[in-house]
Amino acid sequence: MSDREAPAPSHPRAVAPVTRLLAEVLASTRYEDLPADALEHTRRSITDWLGSALSGAIEKPARLAQKVAAGFGGSSEATMFGAGRASAPAAAFANGVASHILELDDIHRGSTVHAAAPIIPAALAVAEREHVDGRAFVAAVAIGYEAAFRIGEAVNPGHYFFFHPTGTVATFGAAAAAGSLLKLSAREMVDALGSAGTQAAALWEFNADGAMSKHLHPGKAALNGVLAADLARAGFTGAARILEGERGFFKAMTHRGPGLSAPPAYDETRVTDGLGSRWKIGENGYKLYSCCAHTHTAVDVALEIRARQRWSPQDVAAMVSGVDVETYGPGFEIVKEMNPRTPYQAKFSLAYCVAAALVEGRLGLDQFAAERFGPEGVRDPAIADLVRRTRVTAADDLTKKYPAAWPARLTLKLKNGALERGAGEYPKGNAENPVSTEELEQKFSALVGSRFGDDMARSELAALHSMERCGDMARLFAEMGRLPPSLSELRRAGKPAAEREPKGFAPHR
Repeated sequence: MSDREAPAPSHPRAVAPVTRLLAEVLASTRYEDLPADALEHTRRSITDWLGSALSGAIEKPARLAQKVAAGFGGSSEATMFGAGRASAPAAAFANGVASHILELDDIHRGSTVHAAAPIIPAALAVAEREHVDGRAFVAAVAIGYEAAFRIGEAVNPGHYFFFHPTGTVATFGAAAAAGSLLKLSAREMVDALGSAGTQAAALWEFNADGAMSKHLHPGKAALNGVLAADLARAGFTGAARILEGERGFFKAMTHRGPGLSAPPAYDETRVTDGLGSRWKIGENGYKLYSCCAHTHTAVDVALEIRARQRWSPQDVAAMVSGVDVETYGPGFEIVKEMNPRTPYQAKFSLAYCVAAALVEGRLGLDQFAAERFGPEGVRDPAIADLVRRTRVTAADDLTKKYPAAWPARLTLKLKNGALERGAGEYPKGNAENPVSTEELEQKFSALVGSRFGDDMARSELAALHSMERCGDMARLFAEMGRLPPSLSELRRAGKPAAEREPKGFAPHR
């Protein structure tokens, strides 16, 4: 009798409803069970992820992670984008880090989770190692999102005060995706969730000094998810009540921070409401600006005002005397930097993002180029001047709408005494303010094409279109272990640089 066929231990294991019910759905769902709209949203999410992952793989934090991951062992089970092959956990780790660097990966509003960065690298690594087909891979991604979004909604917004959900609740999603590909039973999926939950960690303190920890979080969640699923398949047990137990995730990982509502701090019914019948990947949101998602509604409003007035950069400088931005409390705590001195700080500066959008009419990667910042702060005179004249505050009425909405209000004070106002509830790219599949593919082509050439962008987009006809996921992205060199490497080699700033994916108004 094999280990997999051995009888269950004789000691009783109490299994509570929430964890068990979730595990049963995660373990029993196959590609054929998913409705057509859920499959379409999964395809969109994978396309959006791959652009960020490939382009992020040549950035410094990704290169450092790849170097460390290569030391995990000599296995060649799965692709590390731009760095050859590695074990499945190592590849999941490295690709997870790469996926979150450009701040263009997806975001789910209700849970505040960037699901793609941890979940899809975990699913791809296991899919390659196990040589599964594309349909199983797509289903695993949808299943992973389901776990992450539901658990994230249950603890949001209280969890968010101390914890970065992309590194915590998405660990469950990565384990669920990996477990689906390993065809874990419901009981084994409980074990996988238990081992995932006890490893879940990601603290916001990194934001105080712009450390690379934000990129580490999805990489570690991806690795931990693969580890949790592999352990469960081997018979390694995990906490059966990891979510709702007296010392479980819900009770341990929620906090009522500034401006948040009274008890309860978590709502476990968010896990089971509509479970198995309403697939939450349809709620996924997509980012069009290379900065923290908590800035996006305000940026949308700023661009709308600018377009309405048909302002040029010179008009903004000549006409705008001040900007008041109101946002919601939990978001404000993340994006309240008022004098960004690095590109990273700028991505978490609502004042900078709004000012740059107003002056230049867009917010792409070039607005966060390193040469734009220095020890003194923002170097562009027009943007720096507008940042100094921008006030950012948290408004109680907007905080009450979060996380169901991510609202913002802008009031522009003009030098002639007039006021220009605008407001928004949902960032562009959310289900209530959607982008089309065509727009997401344009974003992909602009991002990948700008860094690696249009031929590669077309080739990888064709691979994505054929994904569900692929019989072995180990073949689909294998060549991506040898990404073309980055712009800096081309310049050092004295070769013409094909890289250019991608402008096609940022809305111009």
